Amino acid sequence: MQKSYSLIFFLLALFNLCFSQDNEKGSFYFGWGYNRDWYSKSDIRLQNNNPQTINGKVYTYDFTVYDATAKDRPDFDRIKDVINITIPQFGFRIGYYFKRKKNIGIELNYDHAKYVVTDYQKVRVKGQINGEYFDKDTILDPDTFLHFEHTDGANFWMINFIKRWKLIETENKKNNIGLILKPGFGIVYPRTDVTIFGNRINNEWKISGIIGGVEAGIRAEFLKNGFIEFTGKAAYANYINAITQGKGYGKASHKFWAFEAILILGYQLKL
Repeated sequence: MQKSYSLIFFLLALFNLCFSQDNEKGSFYFGWGYNRDWYSKSDIRLQNNNPQTINGKVYTYDFTVYDATAKDRPDFDRIKDVINITIPQFGFRIGYYFKRKKNIGIELNYDHAKYVVTDYQKVRVKGQINGEYFDKDTILDPDTFLHFEHTDGANFWMINFIKRWKLIETENKKNNIGLILKPGFGIVYPRTDVTIFGNRINNEWKISGIIGGVEAGIRAEFLKNGFIEFTGKAAYANYINAITQGKGYGKASHKFWAFEAILILGYQLKL
């Protein structure tokens, strides 16, 4: 995860550079929460042109699984265990509202979403294994053929631009409710766990593609510094080059729509 921390530090430095040019100070905030996720069907292409020995047999392959369905894995039962607070599908937000009115801002947005292809579904698979071409309906049996997931996780990193509309505000300005809109773009940084022909490898984290989307919902601020957000997100993720069997032994590519319901609780500091 060292690369993730480097990315955070770089973006925070970028934020600081931008904010130092603004004479009228705004507010900085941090939020943490959890999400549920739903995914569109996806065509998953798996390639390995470097011969790999699995259970005594050498394999090369290049095939596509068409219209594969996948689901999330929330693991919310682990939230009560503070040590494992990052195991569930969590997310965090680090952002800055420009100036006191806080109508516009910028945000580093991270969602630890999990993506699990459903085992034993029947799908069309087309391509070649060891030079033998095939095109047929196939059961995704994790023991004999394929299991595929991004569960540590699919990892959506985005920079969002924020627009906020206050709808209701108390006279003392300490409490308000409003709408929020966050279009943005970024990278996917998955840890891909793949079992193919009975050989399982939980690969290293890797920048594997790009993502763009929009988040919208309700933000309520209370007791001057606290806030809570309930939002929905629609994003399109393109995994161009995910590792499947370790570096040099295969890659996967696929695209899908992700839809999220997100609850964030946070603290904001007025500068």
